Amino acid sequence: MGKILGLIGGGQLGMMIAEAAKKMPDEISEIIVLDPTENCPAAQVGASQIIADFKDREAIIDLATKCDIITYEIESGDSDVLKSVEDKSEINPSPDTLKIIQDKFLQKSFLGENNIPVPEFIEIKNIKDVKTGLKKFGIPAMLKARRDAYDGRGNFKINSEEDVQTAYDYFKGQPLLLEKFVPFTMEVSVIASRNTKGQIKTYPLVENIHKENILRETIAPARVSKIISEKAEKIAEKTMSVLKGAGIFGIEMFVTNNDDVMINEIAPRVHNSGHHTLQSSETSQFEQHLRAILGLELGSTKLKHNSIMYNILGDGSFTGEYLPLEISEPGVFLKMYGKKISKPLRKLGHVNIIGIQDESIHDLLNTLQSLLPKTVVKPSN
Repeated sequence: MGKILGLIGGGQLGMMIAEAAKKMPDEISEIIVLDPTENCPAAQVGASQIIADFKDREAIIDLATKCDIITYEIESGDSDVLKSVEDKSEINPSPDTLKIIQDKFLQKSFLGENNIPVPEFIEIKNIKDVKTGLKKFGIPAMLKARRDAYDGRGNFKINSEEDVQTAYDYFKGQPLLLEKFVPFTMEVSVIASRNTKGQIKTYPLVENIHKENILRETIAPARVSKIISEKAEKIAEKTMSVLKGAGIFGIEMFVTNNDDVMINEIAPRVHNSGHHTLQSSETSQFEQHLRAILGLELGSTKLKHNSIMYNILGDGSFTGEYLPLEISEPGVFLKMYGKKISKPLRKLGHVNIIGIQDESIHDLLNTLQSLLPKTVVKPSN
C-alpha cells in the first residue's frame, strides 16, 4: 500500500509533483495539497485539496493528520507549525532545514559558516544600518527582504545614496539584509537531490536568463567551461551534505567576472530551472524529489539531450482569460499549468525544446526564435 503524500502548495510545481506521483502507485496512493486557490493546478490533475493559506496552523495540522509524508512546492509554510507536527507525519525537507532556507539572512549565515561562497552581507535593523553597509560594500548594493521573496520580489537595487530612503520604505518594516552587489557574467543553477539515507546526486549545471527578475529561459547544459561546471557542482554537493535536507533543492549561483562561483540563494523544492528534466533527463526532477523524500535510490541525472526551457509568461498588457496556445513540432513539448487567468508576468506554462537529433544549443536557440510568436498569450475576447 502506497503512502499518502501531502503537499504545501498546489501550483504548477505541485501539479508536476502530483503527475510524477501518479506514476508511482506502489509508493504513493493519494495526494493531498494545501493551497488557498480553489481548484489549484495540482487539484486539476487529481490531488485532493485543503483550501487554506500556506501558513494556516489548523490546516497544516489537518494535513499532517491525513498524510504519511509532507513536502512542499513553495517555501512559505510555517516551519514552526510543521516542526510541531513531526510526530504525526514525516516531513521532508525537514522543518529545521526549511527554517534555515526561508530566511535569507539565516541561509547565508549558515552557508558562510560552512565555508560555502556567498556574496558579502549584513543584517539590517534600521536605515542607519543601510547607510553603514553602503560605506562597507559600496554602490550599487542589494537590499533584500529576509523572508517570502521569490521571482525577484523582495529585492531592491540601491544605485545611489538618493535611493536609500525609497528602498528602505519599500519594504514597510520587513526584516532585511543588505548584500554586496556581485558583477556577474552569468546566472546558473544546479538542481541537487539528497535522499533520506544521505545519497546525493546533482544534475548538470544550467544557464538561466531572466526578464524583470523572473526566469524566462534555461539552457542545459550551461555554456561554460568544464572548470566552472565542476566548481558549481562541488559547491552544490557540499551544500547538500551540510544542509542534510531530503528532497530536491534548486541552488542558484552567480558566475563572476573572474570565473568564481558563489551561491545567490537556495530553494528547498523542485525548481523552475529544472523543468527541462521532464524530457531531457533520465529522471525528471519531480520523480527525483519523490524518490528522495521516500528514501528510494536516486535516479540517473544524466542529460540525454541538449535542451532549452522557455517560460510562458502573462502579457503585460492585459489581465483576463486568454486563448489556448497551440504548438506541435518534433522535439517541442508544451506544458500549460491550468491557470485560467493571465496576469502580467504570471507563469502560465513552459516549452521544452529538446535536441532529440543531437541538435546543438545554437540550433535549439534558433528553434526557440521561430517559436516565439506561438508563445505569446493573447486575450480571448
